Order: sequence, then C-alpha cells, then structure tokens
Amino acid sequence: MRDRIPRILRRAVLVLALVVLTVLGVRAWDAQRGLPLERWHTFVPTELTEDELDRADWATYLQAEERVLASVRDEVTARTETSDPDRLNRYAANSAVNPFHFAQDWNRSFVLEPDGAPAGAVVLLHGLTDSPYSQRHIARLYREHGFVAIAIRLPGHGTVPGGLTGIDWEDWMAATRLAVREARRRVGPSLPLHVVGYSNGGALAVKYALDALDDPALPRPDHVVLLSPMIGVTRFARFAGIAAVPALLPAFASAAWLSITPEFNPFKYNSFPVNGATQSHRLTEELQSQIVRDAEEGRLAAMPPVLTFQSVLDFTVSTPALFEALYDRLPENGSELVLFDVNRSSKFAPLLSTAADTKLSRVLPPAPRKYRTAVITSAGPASADVVEIATPAGAAAEQTRPLDASYPAEVYSLSHIAIPFPVGDGLYGLTPDPDDDFGVQLGTLAAHGEVGGLVVNMNAMLRMSSNPFFSYVLERVAAAIGVPSAD
Repeated sequence: MRDRIPRILRRAVLVLALVVLTVLGVRAWDAQRGLPLERWHTFVPTELTEDELDRADWATYLQAEERVLASVRDEVTARTETSDPDRLNRYAANSAVNPFHFAQDWNRSFVLEPDGAPAGAVVLLHGLTDSPYSQRHIARLYREHGFVAIAIRLPGHGTVPGGLTGIDWEDWMAATRLAVREARRRVGPSLPLHVVGYSNGGALAVKYALDALDDPALPRPDHVVLLSPMIGVTRFARFAGIAAVPALLPAFASAAWLSITPEFNPFKYNSFPVNGATQSHRLTEELQSQIVRDAEEGRLAAMPPVLTFQSVLDFTVSTPALFEALYDRLPENGSELVLFDVNRSSKFAPLLSTAADTKLSRVLPPAPRKYRTAVITSAGPASADVVEIATPAGAAAEQTRPLDASYPAEVYSLSHIAIPFPVGDGLYGLTPDPDDDFGVQLGTLAAHGEVGGLVVNMNAMLRMSSNPFFSYVLERVAAAIGVPSAD
C-alpha cells in the first residue's frame, strides 16, 4: 500500500503537468493566429514610478506627461504611415483619428476652472485602457456648479497599448493621491472635495476613500461618485497571468495580449494586454480585503456617501460584487445606488435570456436597505417610456416617478461603457453632435454582413456605447454636489 501511494502521486503530477502543457500549447497556438504585434504594442513609454509620483506636484506630472507623449510621437507616430489616409489608425500621422490633430487631445490630463471663486474640487479617474476623455462630461457639470475639475491621465494610458504592459496598480493609486493633493492645493482644506471614478477608476476612488480613513495625512473626500465601478471583475482575470506564460518565449510574444485589434479609437486602446487584467484583478482583490477589514474594525462608519450608477447587465465588471463587497457593508451615510434595467418592452422581452430577464431580481437585495435605491426601467411592457422606481434608505415602500426619457427602439440594455456618455457624444453617441467630431463615430456603427469578415469582435460593435438617460445621471450627480432639484 505504501508503494502505491507514491506511484499514484507521480501519475497525478504527470497528468497535471500534461494538462498544463496542453493548455499553454493551445494558448500559444491561438495567440499566433491573431494579428501581428505592431510598434504601439512593443514600445513602452517611461512613466513616473510610484515613488516619483508621491514626490511630484501637478506641474512635474504634466512635464513628465509631455515627455511621454513626445516619445510616442517620435517612436511610434513618426514611424507609422499609411498610404490610405481614410484607413483609421490613431498612430498614423495622416489618419483622421490621430489625436495629435485635434484642438484638444483628451488623452492628456486636464483641469477645468469655474468662472468665479471655486465652490469645491473634484478629482476624476478614468477606466482601464481608457483616457480622461471618458470623464469630460461629468467634469463639465462640476465646473458649471463652481468646482475645479481635475482629470488625471493614469500611468500607462492615453499613449500606446504597450504602456500597460509595464504598469502596476500601485502606480495608479499614486497618481490618484497626486491629483487629490492638487485638488486640495487649489481650493484649500475647507471646501468640498469629491472623487469620481469610472470602471477601474471607480476601484481607485473607493480605495482612496478607504486609505484616507486609515491615513490622516490624506485629504478625505466628502463624496464618492462611481460609474460602472470595478469592485469585482470576471473570474478569468484571476488566471490572466497564466495565459501570458507562453510569452516568455519571444516566438510567442502575442500571448502576452488578451486581444490584438486595430487601433481606430483616438481615446481608448482597442488592444488589451494580459497585465492590464492582472493589475485590475490585484486592485479589486486588495480593495475587497480592505473593505472587509475596515468594516470589521469599525472604520467604515466614517466612509463618505457613495453614489453609484450601474447597468444591471455588465459584461466587464461584476454587478453582484457591487452589493456583496461594497454596498452591503456601507453605513447609513446617505449613499445611493442607481441601476439601469434592461428594456422590458414587448419587442425585446421574448429575445432576452432568462439570465438577463431575471438579473435585477437576483442582484437587488430585499428592502429595507441602508442606502437609497433607484431603478430606471420600462414604464410597462407596451411602453418605451421609462420611470424611476426609488426606495429611500431604511424604507420598504417604492416611489415611482416618470422620467422625460424613453428606451431607444433598437436598444435592449445599457452596457459597461455606456454610463458616462450622452447620446450626443461625438465619439460614442447614438446621435453624435456634428460639432464634436473626432474622425469616427463609433456609437452609430451597425455592421451587417457575413460572419467572419471583420478583424474586430462583433460583440464590441453590438455593445451600447452611450446613455439615453444621461440627463438623469447629471441630475443625481448635481444632487450630490448640493444643487437643489428642479422638481
């Protein structure tokens, strides 16, 4: 019997090794089938490190940012040409979507100043593979209400996709602390401070608020606003690092990328490196652990109010994690959660999967809750109009209010990327403003043809990229700022 156990263990180890080698072999083969790596995948700009960011001021960061963007111009754009200027490539000098051509390159950090004396300051954090462009509409709202709006370009973003291959999530946190320091410097210690985070930036916003509870040297925010926050990610992200193992061999360098796609978006990477997923997962793991720890030690009692906007259907981040890891642990502090439901009109109901149709009832905890909840949903099966079904904190009774909005006939749900963009957004809107032109209108694309003919994922083209209820988002954010409702 004693002799059999070692033999069984050796066989088990051998079988496991064969399975791992097979999986890695398939991964390496699959990576080689895609598009080849280009200069914008292999070039890695030199960003400030975590320690350098913690020592830097805003002017220093902008100088470093200018050097990074100049290196992209010299090392990538200057070496990328196309004989067809109509072929969209943000890194081609003569392309219509090259961001260096625009009056304002929204890949850069920006500051919006109010007309008069500041009433407060807000720090805005964009998402993974994204740029400050995604926060410009919310930033303008804050400026209109007297706030200094500071949107920082997080390290590894706004340059080339290869920039994300050498970045750690701690670098993003250091950049967040830098932006908050600048916000406080501009408005002083007594005026309101808000932090707004979209997607991965939402995780950074929450973590900063938690860090400020633990460290008295960090300025505490008075309000946190989250748009599709990355409180939890998909299970695949946990194993993303394993997918990159074949890339240790130069012949399989493409395995370090989850996707390699033409770069036709001037303000967001289309290609996605494994390290991006790995760092986001590390961030959310640390964030969730910190929430649990602070809840157990009683520090969450001082957490500022959190206002969150989330689509019930979200392929990128975990909607259940928003409840389980964050909202279920928040104190009664005036927090609010807005959920955008699926289109429940009769034309879409038969097409929805059971999982999609029942998602709201499965993720929303029963009332009473410690936070206000608002569900934006269809007024009825025969109506395209939408209503707000609100449940105040601590109450069980629902309050229904009609909204001056309707579900577009061709839209069955919002998406992860839709939340921060109005339908008039020049890049992502369903009906883009012609004066807001960035060389391509991604929100209007509706591709039809035979399957297999495109080099982009059809799921990405199907995805809703603007929010028909964006005026409601602005209304709720204005309420968080302290602006009285028009009602």
